[in-house]
Amino acid sequence: MRTQNEFQPRQVNTKVLPLFILLFVSAAFCKEYKDATITRVEPDGIVIKTKSGITKVHFAELPKEIQERFHYDLQKAGAYSAEQAANYTTYQKQQQDAQREREEAAAKNNAILAQQEAAKNRTQALQVRYEELQKQEDDLLRQIGEAKQPGPAYYGGKNNRTLLHHPNPQKSQLPLLQSHLSDVRHEKSEVRKQLEKEQR
Repeated sequence: MRTQNEFQPRQVNTKVLPLFILLFVSAAFCKEYKDATITRVEPDGIVIKTKSGITKVHFAELPKEIQERFHYDLQKAGAYSAEQAANYTTYQKQQQDAQREREEAAAKNNAILAQQEAAKNRTQALQVRYEELQKQEDDLLRQIGEAKQPGPAYYGGKNNRTLLHHPNPQKSQLPLLQSHLSDVRHEKSEVRKQLEKEQR
């Protein structure tokens, strides 16, 4: 059974090893770390700092004398590596969940914005149509008024003293104009209802 601090990284007194030069040689590779300072010792390896950055070297890649120097324990190293891998897996899942939540929130926000833009476009289109119908209504009322007027005046009758009117050629268009006016007013009423609904 491991103790609470069994897998905790150990801090190394870097003053003891201020420009520690490590030459690691194994059957797999040969690599030299010059002017390296050991910043942390972990159960499965050591973390060193060089001019090029921070690197972790696993004990499995180091000679036996180096392993012994830092009290390398294979079982502890395996348990620590497994724990680190599990922690990393958990971290990755948390990052993926957070990313998914951000994407879902962005998608919802975009959907809301799209709905608002669509509603705005519908309102603008209805307002334009309402104005067009208003102009049509005004024009039809003007034409109907003109059609109801008597035709051109002239004097006739006995001694040409009676004021008479010629037939108004537009009068025959009255039924059609009034029917068109009724249609326009009906559509105008429907458009107004839709506008009121959109603006609620």
